[in-house]
Amino acid sequence: MDILVIGSGGREHAIVRKLRESPRVGRLYCAPGNGGIAQDAECCPVNAMDKEGMLALCKEKAVDLVFVAPDDPLGAGMVDYLEAGGFPCFGPNQKAAQIESSKVFSKNLMKKYGIPTAGYEVFDDPAKALAHIQSQGKYPAVIKADGLAVGKGVIIAQNQEEAAAAIRSLMEDKIFGDSGSRVVVEEFLTGPEVTVLAFTDSKVLYPMVSSMDHKRAFDGDQGPNTGGMGTISPNPFYTEEVAKTCMETIFLPTMEAMNQEGRPFKGCLYFGLMLTPDGPKVIEFNSRFGDPETQVILPRLKTDFAEIVEAVVQERLSQLELCWSEGPCACVILASGGYPGSYEKGKEITGLDQHGQAPGVTVFHAGTTCENGTFYTNGGRVLGITAQGASLDNALDSAYAAVKSIGFEGSFYRRDIGKTFAKE
Repeated sequence: MDILVIGSGGREHAIVRKLRESPRVGRLYCAPGNGGIAQDAECCPVNAMDKEGMLALCKEKAVDLVFVAPDDPLGAGMVDYLEAGGFPCFGPNQKAAQIESSKVFSKNLMKKYGIPTAGYEVFDDPAKALAHIQSQGKYPAVIKADGLAVGKGVIIAQNQEEAAAAIRSLMEDKIFGDSGSRVVVEEFLTGPEVTVLAFTDSKVLYPMVSSMDHKRAFDGDQGPNTGGMGTISPNPFYTEEVAKTCMETIFLPTMEAMNQEGRPFKGCLYFGLMLTPDGPKVIEFNSRFGDPETQVILPRLKTDFAEIVEAVVQERLSQLELCWSEGPCACVILASGGYPGSYEKGKEITGLDQHGQAPGVTVFHAGTTCENGTFYTNGGRVLGITAQGASLDNALDSAYAAVKSIGFEGSFYRRDIGKTFAKE
């Protein structure tokens, strides 16, 4: 199969590299891709949101399958558009992708079908939203923009002043545009967080191995929320007993709920969970692979990835059995100074070979360009240094050893990814 992967980040690099391992894959394209992805696939300068441009590219390259990886094109109906043009896609159509693109839709879905989640109210009036938070008198309060907001649409307000500022920035200043026209105000849940991604063709659902993301910018879970500063897999809190509960009360009921609503979900369904004292509850759904979770999950997959992708598209996932390696995996993100705020681009990266890799690890490129064999920064999250080992300690030691040998002006990284669970 000749395959086109849509997207340009570390997640897409992990997807491309895993597809490359398959003997079923012929030519591999990525649009728009990045400097690192260009070492593993032919990158094409088409914006991920450009439907007409993507369809023209599919026709030009005569691809057999398209893997739509990011949330924005899924929410905008990229799958519908390309499939109408005759190109099968891995990823949900627009109606199914609404499970991520609208927080209001997903919360109402969970309420209707009894899927455990935090209590909530929906508001399209800033004054009413603030009055509700005030009347509850409980902090922290969780305020979520309804629509997509580059992973930054959730604000946890510690007091009335922060709640007012959050409502103002989302609903009045519209920092995320129309995504903040409606907000969900929900109760604050406590407990360990777990991410579980699942392959589903709408008929069966196969959970992948679990992972733990580190969202805060700095050590000790301090600083602003980011898209993710590192991940480990498996998640130490996700026991077999918890997995069984999640399958029965969350995973399968969600797949069935989407079928009942006439929105069958085909692709990768992401479950962001909180293991509360009252049992597992859903914090969020995503309609695609997570970033940087993909960077620690796909390296552990032993089954042919292209075969799984094709089986999901053709609705015959039940014919496959998925196998995973036991070895834990760790990913440390090397980021640009200033991220997740403003940062400079174009810094030369040292410590990489001509293919953008380093010894003993896999380097997934998130925000890079490559000119004349030299790599430069081109984003907030620049590289994901990923290693697998016999133990979590081994994986972390390898990843951090490589991180110390790779760098660029102003780079920073968290020094405590997975450290709470490493056996010193």
